[in-house]
Amino acid sequence: MREQLLERIRQCSALPSLPSIAMEVLNLAQKDQVDIAEIARVISRDAALSSKILRTVNSSFYGRSRAVSTISHALVILGLQSVRTLVLGFSLVGNLSKKRSRGFNHLVFWRRSIYAATAARTLAAQLNVAQAEECFLAGLLMDIGMLVLDQVLGEAYGQVYEQASSHEYLGEAEKRILGLTHSEVSGYLAQQWNLPAVLVVPMGNHHSPDAVSDPALSDLTGIVSVAARIADVFIDEAAAEPIAAVRQRCRQRYGMDETSCDAMLDEICRLTKEAAPLFDVNLAAGTSYEAILKKANEALVELTLRTQQEAASLQILNQKLQQQATTDALTGLANRAAFDKFLEEHFAAARRQGRPLSLLMLDLDRFKSINDRFGHPCGDQVLRRLGRLLRGTARSTDLAARYGGEELAMVLPNTTRPTAAAIAESIRATVAARPMVIDGNTIPVTVSIGVATFEPGTPFASAAHLLKAADLALYAAKNSGRNKVKVFAAKPSSSAAA
Repeated sequence: MREQLLERIRQCSALPSLPSIAMEVLNLAQKDQVDIAEIARVISRDAALSSKILRTVNSSFYGRSRAVSTISHALVILGLQSVRTLVLGFSLVGNLSKKRSRGFNHLVFWRRSIYAATAARTLAAQLNVAQAEECFLAGLLMDIGMLVLDQVLGEAYGQVYEQASSHEYLGEAEKRILGLTHSEVSGYLAQQWNLPAVLVVPMGNHHSPDAVSDPALSDLTGIVSVAARIADVFIDEAAAEPIAAVRQRCRQRYGMDETSCDAMLDEICRLTKEAAPLFDVNLAAGTSYEAILKKANEALVELTLRTQQEAASLQILNQKLQQQATTDALTGLANRAAFDKFLEEHFAAARRQGRPLSLLMLDLDRFKSINDRFGHPCGDQVLRRLGRLLRGTARSTDLAARYGGEELAMVLPNTTRPTAAAIAESIRATVAARPMVIDGNTIPVTVSIGVATFEPGTPFASAAHLLKAADLALYAAKNSGRNKVKVFAAKPSSSAAA
C-alpha cells in the first residue's frame, strides 16, 4: 500500500509545485555569494507579492518602529532569511489555498497552519533559536501532506481523517490505513522543491521529533512538533487535554512553568490574529486564549463530574452484580457460595484468635407436603418469609444463607454455644407461633434447628467438621419429632447430639 501510494503521489498532475519566483529567490539565497540587490529585483517583479511582504514587515507582527518602503530596505532591516521565509510562505500558501479540499475542512486546515507557524516562531524566539523564521515556515507548511493525500485519495482520505480522534493521532491512523503519514509526504514534497534541510526535516518529522538524530535539526523539529500541539489548543477550543499536553511538553522539553507557558500561548493567540489576515486566513471571531482557557477549565470540570458520576454508577453496578453473584434470588439470603466462603474465613479467624464461632442449620419441617398440598408458589412464599425472619434476626456480623432447597443456615461469629442455642430457640418458637396465611390458606410451619459451636478446646479441625456437627444436630432434631433445637455436644473422645 505504501509504495503504491507513493507512486500515485509521484504521478499526480495536481501535485503542488514551487512557484517560479519562489524558486528563483531560493536559488539566489543558496549561492555562495548572495546578491541582495538581485533578490530584491526578483521579488519586486511580482507587485502583489511585494505588497504583501511590505504590508507584513510593517505590521505589528514584526513590531518595526520605522516604516519599511522597499524590498531592498526589508532585506537590510529584516535580513535575507526573514524575507526568504515570507516569499516562500506567501507564494506557496497562495498556490496551495487555490486547491479545494474533497475530504476534510479546508478552513480549519489553514487556521491550524497559521497557528502552528506563529507558535513555532514565538517559541523559537523565546528559546533564542536563530532560525525562528525557518520555524515559522516549517510550521506553516508542515501539514501540506494532508493536501496532497486529499488530492490523490479524495473522500477515501476524508474517511482516514475522520477515524483519528484528533490531529494528534492523525499520523497513527494514516500509518495504520495508508502505510505512510502526511508528515512524510510533507517532507517528500519539501525535498522535491529543493528546500533546505532546516525546513525538510521539521516538516517531515513533526509527529516524530525524537527520530531526528542531528542535534540542531532535532531542536528545530522539536519546536515545530510542540507548535503542532499548540495549534490544537486554538482549533479544539473547548478541550482541556491539548492545553495540559502543551504545558507538560513545554515543562519537560524547555523547563517552562505553567504561568510562562500560558503567557506564551496568550502571545501566540495575539500574534496569530495579526498574521492571519496577511495570509488571507479567516480566524474564528472573538478568539482569545483567556476565553479558550475558561472553556477548557469548564470542560475539565464537566468531564471530572461526569467521570465521577460514571465511576459512582459503575461502583453501584458492580455492587449489584456482586450482590447478585452472592445472593439467593428467591429468599434474598446469601447463596451457598457466599456461605461457604464466609464460614471458611470466619472459622480460620476464630481458630487464630481463640474466639467462639457458632453455626445454625435450619430445615423446614414437612416442606414437601406443603408443596404437594398448596403448590410450589406457596412453598416459595414460605421460604421467602422465613428468609425475612432470618435477615431480621441476624446481627451485622452474622450471615444468614440458603444452604439448599428448604435448608437454611446462620453463621454467628464470636457467639458462644448457649447464646447460639438461645437464638435458635427464639427462631423456632417465632416460626411455630405464627402460622402463615398465603392466598387465603393458613399454613402451620415449623423448623428443626441443629447448633454447633467451635470454641477453644473443641475437636473441630476445619469448617467442614463444624458443618458436619451442625448437620448431625439437625438430624437429631428431626428424629426427635421435629420442631426442635438440638445442640451438638463435643466430647474429648467422642461426639454426640444432645
